[in-house]
Amino acid sequence: MDTQQYLVRIDHTSEFPKPITFTQGTLLTVGETYTGPEGWDNWLFCETAGQTGGRVPAQILEWTQAQTARAKADYTAKELNVCAGDVLTGSTILNGWCWCEHSQRADSGWVPLANLQAIAQ
Repeated sequence: MDTQQYLVRIDHTSEFPKPITFTQGTLLTVGETYTGPEGWDNWLFCETAGQTGGRVPAQILEWTQAQTARAKADYTAKELNVCAGDVLTGSTILNGWCWCEHSQRADSGWVPLANLQAIAQ
């Protein structure tokens, strides 16, 4: 897996304290597609039993029927709270977001790619 070091340019604080989290094979009810000024394409609102719904990347969904899909991979919608100046290691980029690990604390989650600047390696 390729990784990239990033410097946080813009703070990011999650507004979702209970992110949807599931394992491969979980059945999901799929709702509306996210639309917004950020250009974050292919995020779908999904729900599964016992959890608050959340945004899921379309790439990890296998459609089983209209408005129902099965997860093709484990996933969490956990966002990483970061401050300008933090250094992160990013491993996956999906639909305008990057899965990152914080360099100074044992924490990981999604961060908007627009908030990050790649550090030359």
